[in-house]
Amino acid sequence: MSQRTSRSQQTARIHSYDYSGRARAPRPIEGGPRNAESREYASANSKVAAYTLAHAGRQVRLGPVAFWIAVATVVIMAVWSITSATYLAFRDDVLRTLITRQAEQQFAYEDRIAELRAQIDRTASRQLLDQEQFEQKLDDLMRRQSLLESRATALGDPVTTGSIRPGAKPSGEPAAGSQRGDRGRQSSIGAALLRLEAALDRVEHRQALAVSQMQDRYENRARAIRSVMAQLGFKAQASPPASGGPFVPVKSASEDQAFGRALLRVNLARADANALSTTLLKVPLRKPVAGDIDESSPFGVRLDPFVHEAAMHTGIDFRGDTGDPIRATAAGTVTIAGSSGGYGKMVEIDHGYGLVTRYGHLSEIDVAVGDTVRAGGIVGKLGSTGRSTGPHLHYEVRVKGEAVDPQKFLDAGERLFGG
Repeated sequence: MSQRTSRSQQTARIHSYDYSGRARAPRPIEGGPRNAESREYASANSKVAAYTLAHAGRQVRLGPVAFWIAVATVVIMAVWSITSATYLAFRDDVLRTLITRQAEQQFAYEDRIAELRAQIDRTASRQLLDQEQFEQKLDDLMRRQSLLESRATALGDPVTTGSIRPGAKPSGEPAAGSQRGDRGRQSSIGAALLRLEAALDRVEHRQALAVSQMQDRYENRARAIRSVMAQLGFKAQASPPASGGPFVPVKSASEDQAFGRALLRVNLARADANALSTTLLKVPLRKPVAGDIDESSPFGVRLDPFVHEAAMHTGIDFRGDTGDPIRATAAGTVTIAGSSGGYGKMVEIDHGYGLVTRYGHLSEIDVAVGDTVRAGGIVGKLGSTGRSTGPHLHYEVRVKGEAVDPQKFLDAGERLFGG
């Protein structure tokens, strides 16, 4: 019994533990050599390191792997507990922050969508406005084209003003999202409209210039005729002797009043010039013979070729060849066509306004009394009948029965007709 007790105390002294739970190597009994059991335990303990946990007289021995697994499990559970506690503590704040952020993003998306819708509406409105402006501009250009064509018809000028077709529309519909293409298409359409407008402006300017030139031309012609008639000693009539009818005032289009008034002035100037020209047709201003005039005896006092005394020559003698055509110097009615004393074969034409022309010494008469002749019409052939010394034409102009110098009429004709 005493031997077992001493062995137990000796074993308790050998297997002492530190506070970490790891068995410490048995220490030999003081004052004595190590026995075989101590050496065996030390050898075994040096081969395998172990962790021993003691509590209430119970001991649990763990290997290194199991020990660290247990430690890791405890750490993970501690971290999880802390995280869970933190989440539970700040859950409301986190949820509130998330909800606020989500609401801000939603509002931002809604604002962006609203902005895009507004942009689309503005683009559609601008396209609609551009379409309306294009159609209005096109209608204006077509109206101007029609107006200019009517002007050209009134002027008798075959002016082409363009090729705008009624109902013309821009080619193609704008595709969604093709704003750059739409702007390019609108730019090209605008440039085409500008070119058409410039072309119409040029035509309008050319027509206005033509109207002004026509008015100047007619007025200058009327002025020249009046000047010549005044120099000849009688007043020119501004209208044909046989004219009339009800008075109907001319109304110009309200949208083209300026051109209408200009055209009215042109028509009045043309009517005046035409009336004076009609009157001028009955004034003996043309040459009675063709080609250059070979004058053999002028109008006025001369030495008579037969009696060799001073005598009044009432006309002009034009030398020529027998049979040369003799032409009427103005329109009128034949009053004499036959032999008449010293004139020989003679033709007398009454032109009205007190004007009478005589053509003497003819070899042949081609008209009869009462015939109406036009200016330049042939009345006979040059000859030497009557009181004549050789083939020539005796040409007279009489105003109200008095013989006047035919040369001033011929000079006036050269100024008007250029020879």
